[in-house]
Amino acid sequence: MLLQCTEPDCTGRQERVFCLNHKHYCLILQEPAWSRAPRARLAGRRETGFMSSQLLSPIDLGSGVVLQAPVILAPMAGVTDLPFRKLARRLGAGLVVSEMIASWAMVRENENTLRMAEVADDGPNSVQLAGCDPDAMGQAARIAVDRGADIIDINFGCPVKKVAVGQLAGSALMRDEVQAARLLEGVVRAVDVPVTLKMRMGWDHDHLNAPRLARIAQESGIRMVTVHGRTRQQFYNGTADWYFVRKVVDAVDLPVIVNGDILTVEDARVALERSGARGVMIGRGCYGRPWFLAQVARALVDGVHVAEPDLAAEKAIVLEHYGMMIDHFGAHPGLRLARKHVSWYSAGLPDSAGFRAAVNRVDTVDAAIGMIHEFYDRQIAAGNVRGPRPSTVEAERAAAQTVTTQIATAQAA
Repeated sequence: MLLQCTEPDCTGRQERVFCLNHKHYCLILQEPAWSRAPRARLAGRRETGFMSSQLLSPIDLGSGVVLQAPVILAPMAGVTDLPFRKLARRLGAGLVVSEMIASWAMVRENENTLRMAEVADDGPNSVQLAGCDPDAMGQAARIAVDRGADIIDINFGCPVKKVAVGQLAGSALMRDEVQAARLLEGVVRAVDVPVTLKMRMGWDHDHLNAPRLARIAQESGIRMVTVHGRTRQQFYNGTADWYFVRKVVDAVDLPVIVNGDILTVEDARVALERSGARGVMIGRGCYGRPWFLAQVARALVDGVHVAEPDLAAEKAIVLEHYGMMIDHFGAHPGLRLARKHVSWYSAGLPDSAGFRAAVNRVDTVDAAIGMIHEFYDRQIAAGNVRGPRPSTVEAERAAAQTVTTQIATAQAA
């Protein structure tokens, strides 16, 4: 028997779907008005297999900044350093965003912080700032722009306790709309480049105020809003709610970007269709896959399927990335910081666990590079290939099928 779900993150959905968070079907008796009107934006778009052509089109942010392919690398602490951003851009990302940078550290011109804010001349490049003081945020934004940032992104989404509770920044600002407005207005006044906002659905499911905050952002001069389909209290648990993002799309005239759990091209397509968003922002789906953004862009802008790189091409990318890390950070810091990337690249291949354990113990660059060569050459000689990547949409289907089977079995009994 199908039950109507009354959980907050299941209400208002536009079709009968399986709820991964609560492990049951959600039966929506009547489609809400907010989900109907934007469907015209997707009407008539030709689909080819698992992907749709022309699902994405350029976004003009003003001030001469245009996102030709709104497929965006999300800001990720310890991941989206300059080497990773440069590599993602070279491979075809539409926009790359720095790690989250504390405004107070930027104002003090801390050496490590200024390094985090470095951008390449391959634009457009975005620097993300976090803080709760409008003056400090404005000053930090000016420093970032003076150092080459094309876009300033404001963080209202970080769920980490140190930021959201200790500093009253990140997602904590979703709980104080007055202070949020002051901060947004202060940054917009401070710089002459586009200012964007990244946030969550709300602090928790009793306070889903992202649509209202998006309107505040629009009135404050923000040019684009990205919504991660979880609340702060969820952190990264459960499944991102792409349907909810449509409420934000309906609330404003700004371009809205959907974020969360986009792991495959099909996930990106479905996220766009469910949300009505103008683009996608991808974070963890790019771990060990700096080429993934380009795959999504080619599929959803041009309608062209781009296969995963074979292992010979992947090896070349890994070695290029490794060299960029060493050049940027120096031998010993680069060796340490590159370990997680090498682990992500190799994951899923035969004998990768032993390789990761060994390569993460070496203390010289030459030894690490030699082990990377040896590992990939062995994979190529054996004719190994990668299997399909995990998919959020496929996980939904599999979970729904499991429940359907359980229901049928129970009814038969």
